[in-house]
Parts: sequence; structure tokens; C-alpha cells
Amino acid sequence: MNWDWEKLRENQQKFEHKREGGGPSMPRPPQMDELLNRFKSFKFPGVFLVVIVIAALFFGSSTFFTIETDEVGVIQRFGKYDRIAQPGLNFKFPSGIEKVTKVKVKRVYKEEFGFQAVKGSGNYRLASSSSQETPLMLTGDLNVAVVPWIVQYRISNPRDYLFKVKDVRAILRDMSEATMRTVVGDRSINEVISKREEIALAAKDILQKEMDQAQSGINIVTIEMKKTNVPEPVQASFNEVNQAIQEKEQTIYKAREEYNKAVPLARGEAKRVIKDAEGYAIDRINRAQGDATKFSAIYQAYAKAKDVTKKRLYLESMLEIFPNLGTKYIIDSEQKNMLPFLNMGGGQSAAVPQNRFLNKSE
Repeated sequence: MNWDWEKLRENQQKFEHKREGGGPSMPRPPQMDELLNRFKSFKFPGVFLVVIVIAALFFGSSTFFTIETDEVGVIQRFGKYDRIAQPGLNFKFPSGIEKVTKVKVKRVYKEEFGFQAVKGSGNYRLASSSSQETPLMLTGDLNVAVVPWIVQYRISNPRDYLFKVKDVRAILRDMSEATMRTVVGDRSINEVISKREEIALAAKDILQKEMDQAQSGINIVTIEMKKTNVPEPVQASFNEVNQAIQEKEQTIYKAREEYNKAVPLARGEAKRVIKDAEGYAIDRINRAQGDATKFSAIYQAYAKAKDVTKKRLYLESMLEIFPNLGTKYIIDSEQKNMLPFLNMGGGQSAAVPQNRFLNKSE
């Protein structure tokens, strides 16, 4: 606040002039010390400056905001959804008008079921019976299995994630457990233990459909099945049953192996015998046909020259028969007595040659 010093002097002179002339008294103008004291005590400009600075900081911080690369900003205007802010520097109306909620859309969240993670390591341990989570499930063949698993997911729709479901994590855990019990309930205990990847894929598909139907705004990345087993009290009996089943299967495999060795061998031998028989039949047929053709040719020759053909047939027959007879004695049919020097009952006589013809002249 500035003072007009010239005006103050004129007022002071007028006051002194009137006082000398006996006029009415005028109020005394403020002195310099009083003005300095009043100026020191007057703090309005400093307070106003501080208020301006605070207001500028407040409006600046509430209107400009930054979104990281792995998130988006959900902006509400008077509590109602308005738009999505992308990564980078963004502007909005001051607080009270618009509100921004940052949501991590690229981060992979996970929920664990049936086991507890050991801090400081990558190992897991099954949850105890007193734990809030229970991994016990009933299988399709009415056995009880210990089934631990992990659900990994991302936020795919920030609007649905924030406004459509009150507690997304709670509904995810409930639906995940219900889905896993449904999938496990359709399989035997051996399938639950040995086919964990197949169960995880089936559970993932069903759980994603349920979460989409609930408009939860999340996308199931994967379901990881941990080691599945039976409860500890029945593990010994279960192992004995599995051992018996394995021995049974081993015996069946050995029997099949022997079967696969013997049956093909027998089939091959049967085919060989059949082929030999077929070959023998063909050979006999061909021989018979050849003999018939030969006989026909001989008959035709015999019909043309009976004596010559008959003699030739006789001679050819003798040529085939005589080499197989061994020692031969030809005796004249008109001889009445046996010669005394012929040893008919003993072996070959040295004095009698083989194939000797005997007649009356001898």
C-alpha cells in the first residue's frame, strides 16, 4: 500500500492554518513510526503469495499425471467411468471432478492353491490340514487326491476389473477351485497323477469361460499343476496297489511279446506249408499232364507200328528195371533140373558170373 506524501503535507498545513485561526481541530495525521509499524504488521501480500503457490501446486499435481509403460489409467468423472489413459503424460480435471486409478495390465498375477511357497527358494510345500486351503479332491473313481496348482493371470479389461465385480480375487479363487474339482472329478486317480498337463489345459479353458461370463476383466495366462499324490495315510497302500498293477501290466506285456513272437512264426510256417502243398500240387498236375501227353504220343506211334513200338517199349522197360535187380539168374523154361554147381541158397559163387543165362546146352 503506497502513501501520497504530498497530500499528507497539504493536509498538515491546512490543519495548522485552521488551528491558528481558531477553527475546528483536525485529526492528527499518522506519524512515520506509526506508518512503519503498520506496514510491518500488514502481512496480506505474503499470505496471498503462499496461497497462490499452494493452489498452483495442487492444481498442477491433480491435473497432470504420468502412466507407466506396464499400466493404464482409468479416469472417472464425478465417480462415473469416462475414459482410459494410455502410458505417458496425461491431463485431467482437478481432483473432485476427475479421479484416475492406475491398473497394471502387463503384470502377471498369480494365485496359489493347496500349497505354501517357501520364502527365499523356488520350492513349495503342501498346505497342512489346518491351513485355510485344502488340496483334497474326490476323483472320478471315488479316490481322494492331493491336488495343488497355481493360476497365473493378467488384467485384460481394466474397466470390467474395477467396476463389474466387487472382489475379483475372491471370485477367481472360488471359480478356480470349483473348476479344478469338476475336472478332477471326471478322471481317475491314475489320470490325475499322470496327466497333469491335460488337466491343467482343460481347467484353463473352463475357468476362462467362467471369468468371461462374470465380466471379471482378467485373462488366464496358464494353470500350473504341481505334484499330485494321495493323502499320506493311504500312500503306502496306494503304492502297493500301483506296484501290483505294474506287475500285472508287465506280465501282460511279456505275454503279448511271446504272442507276437509265436503267432507270426506259426502263421509264416502255415503259409510255407500251404505254398509247398500248392507247389507239389502244381508239380503233380504238370507231371500227370506230361505223362498223359507222352502216353498219347506213344499210342499214336503204336497205332502206326505195333511190333516195333512194342519191342521198343519192352527194351526201354528192361533198361529201367534190370539195373535195380542186383544179381540175376535167367533160367530156361524148358530145363527140368537145377545144375549141381549152382549155389541157389548161398552167396554169389566165384565160379558163376553175374547175369548168367542158363539153358539146356549148359
